[in-house]
Amino acid sequence: MLTTGKSIAETGLDAAALKPAECDVSRAVELPFETVAIDYEGFEHLPDEETLAGIARQKEVRLTTPVRADGFDPLGDDAAYDRIPESVDRVAVAGHPAYLTDEERGRTVAPRLRSAVERDPAAWVGTEGVERLALATGATQFELLSRTTERDLQALRAAGFDGEIAVYAPTVLTDDEDEILDAVGAYAARRGPVASALPDGVATDSAAADRAREVLSAATRDYALVGTPAEVGERVAALKDAGADIVVGYPARGIEEFAE
Repeated sequence: MLTTGKSIAETGLDAAALKPAECDVSRAVELPFETVAIDYEGFEHLPDEETLAGIARQKEVRLTTPVRADGFDPLGDDAAYDRIPESVDRVAVAGHPAYLTDEERGRTVAPRLRSAVERDPAAWVGTEGVERLALATGATQFELLSRTTERDLQALRAAGFDGEIAVYAPTVLTDDEDEILDAVGAYAARRGPVASALPDGVATDSAAADRAREVLSAATRDYALVGTPAEVGERVAALKDAGADIVVGYPARGIEEFAE
């Protein structure tokens, strides 16, 4: 069952992340969050300027821009920046290899992240795979939830880092184990430690059984926010106690789960 309205407030989430290949991102205006992040899934799914501007009239919008990709390369082809309204902020990332050509994958990340932040000082910087480079920019750190996130946040704060930290996590508002596995089992299975622990060729959704199901059940709780809204709220509160300023949820079962 989808959970909406008052229940979403129990989660304590601060923002939603939407994938344009999965939903009509203009529906972001229906969500009870002031901030919406829009993921990059290739140029064919990049929302047009009118759509982005329309959302930005009602929400703070952040668009993921891969700094190694043609069109968003601050040290090369940056023509796609002209398609982004001034009212839309950025999340500068290295770029997922699935959305990059061989040439783009070979481009250096550090100078491009630095240049992207110099160009847009308000940008967040995605940390996956480039944690030290992201930290060196001094920009808001955009962390992907993992089993070590709380410990990592505590360590950063203890070391004196006082910049802003945002945490991103797939979110499933149910405690039904089959529904959780159908929504984020495959996602959790792709994480390195989980992939190593799983037997070869096993199902990663609700069909998972025995040892694989045990591993996946634990992993979905490490790498995603799952459970009743109140249970998710407890996890979000723990992340904020550890040092997170913003927690961004991706509605893994569809945008309707977050809509009012």
